[in-house]
Amino acid sequence: MHFEKPLKPASFRARLNRFLGLVEVEGEPRGCFIPNPGRLGLLRAGVKVHLSERDRRSRKTAYDLILVELGGVLVSIDSRMPNKIIGEAVESSLIPEFKGLRIKEKEPHLQGSRLDFLLYGGGKNLFLEVKSCTLVENGVALFPDAPTSRGERHMKTLIKALEFGRAAVLFLVQRGDAEVFRPNWEVDPRFSEALKTAIERGVEAYAYTCEVSLSSIELDRRLPMELEAL
Repeated sequence: MHFEKPLKPASFRARLNRFLGLVEVEGEPRGCFIPNPGRLGLLRAGVKVHLSERDRRSRKTAYDLILVELGGVLVSIDSRMPNKIIGEAVESSLIPEFKGLRIKEKEPHLQGSRLDFLLYGGGKNLFLEVKSCTLVENGVALFPDAPTSRGERHMKTLIKALEFGRAAVLFLVQRGDAEVFRPNWEVDPRFSEALKTAIERGVEAYAYTCEVSLSSIELDRRLPMELEAL
């Protein structure tokens, strides 16, 4: 997934609300759209960020905040990106676990809930939910970074989806410095238990890192998963 145009460096100042941030661009304060409503502890005053310039004719701000730079590590915080990356990867057969499958439907509804993809191949369906992960501590990718009742509900929906074929959740770690994935028991034990239960019932679970640069974000490598609370 290549960026449409070169990104612009800036310094983050403050988060004004869920979707609006204040940054400093070439010495001047500017507003920016934050394409992620999560809490994102990554966004601290003074941290270096990278922005995508947008046409202001149909919006309030001239920039989208795309990357955060922490200790030389680039982290994508754009919650719109994972579905694009995974969608392209599925269609290009880049994910071994989904080889031979193609996208049959995006955002399929199942028993009152909406998932990200319905894949199909070899006469079988696979319902897929994609989760964006940006939090990494000491090489451990952790999801979620804040309580998520929606995520818990998705795990229960995936269990129901097993009645119609395969079901899977894929955690896309939007950075390259993770070595293992764990559910974040400390932050959200309910989601963590729901994920563990779903896997025990037959839902597949995968975690992949991304190779993030100033020009692109690419699917990289699969991480081992550790499900038990420490």
